[in-house]
Amino acid sequence: MSLQVQVTFDCADPDALARFWIEVLGYKYDDPPPGYATWDEALDAMNVPAERRNDASACHDPDGRGPRLFFQRVPEGKTAKNRVHLDVRAAAGLAGDERMAALEDKCASLVELGATRLRRSEPGEPFSSGFIVMQDPEGNEFCLD
Repeated sequence: MSLQVQVTFDCADPDALARFWIEVLGYKYDDPPPGYATWDEALDAMNVPAERRNDASACHDPDGRGPRLFFQRVPEGKTAKNRVHLDVRAAAGLAGDERMAALEDKCASLVELGATRLRRSEPGEPFSSGFIVMQDPEGNEFCLD
């Protein structure tokens, strides 16, 4: 039996955070259950009230290579540094100035989507070929690598 990985985000606004990561990774929303053309149609049939329709959201890699991402609403906000984070491989195979230029370009586009830039690690620092530490719109750390 083959196991699969799903990454779950606790958050305040599941749909907004899913939209952010869909843009970052080129993912797509999960399809509604069979027999329903849209999620609204499915949620109507399930009698899910309007105030509960943003309790969860999910997306996946359309090519089937990356993990599914699941976003669930929780009442508390983020209070500490992540112990696990995503590395967004935006410059795989690149080195030196070319690598850092590609990372800076991607960083600028993610800031426009609502991410926050935290710091840059230069090539040659211990265990680093260069990366940029960022936060998604809800403060979850991730690296552009």
